[in-house]
Amino acid sequence: MDRLFEFIVNHYILVSAFVALLAALFVLETRRGGQKVSAQAAVNLINRDKAIVVDVRERKEFNEGRITGSLHIPLSAVKERASELKKHQDKQIIVVDKMGQHSATAVKVLNAEGYTNVTRLNGGIADWKSNNLPLVKK
Repeated sequence: MDRLFEFIVNHYILVSAFVALLAALFVLETRRGGQKVSAQAAVNLINRDKAIVVDVRERKEFNEGRITGSLHIPLSAVKERASELKKHQDKQIIVVDKMGQHSATAVKVLNAEGYTNVTRLNGGIADWKSNNLPLVKK
C-alpha cells in the first residue's frame, strides 16, 4: 500500500489523467442509455401522464410477470417493431427489462427511430419487485 501512494505522488500527472479518463468514461456510459427513472417515478408517470411501458424481455420472462398494460416487444425485435409505438409517440415511453442492463440498447434504438420521450426503468423488473409493486401474470 505504501508503494501505491509513492507511485501516486511520483506520477501525479499520469494518475490525474487516468482519473479524468475514468470519470469521462463513467459520464459517457451513464448518458448513453438515456434517462433513468425509479420504480416510484415510473408509477407516477404511468398514472399521471399515461406513460406507455415497453417490456423488452423474452416471452417466457414476460409471461412470468409484467407491469399492467405493458407492451411486449423483445429486445431483438425493437428496431423492426418500433412502428407499433407511432400512435404513442407523444406520450412518455418507459422501457423495462429484467435487471436494467439491456434497456439502454432499446432506448438507443427508439431514439434513433425518432422517439424523443423515452426513458428506462432503473433496475428493471427486479427493482419493481423489490419495491413490492404489482405484476400481472398471464
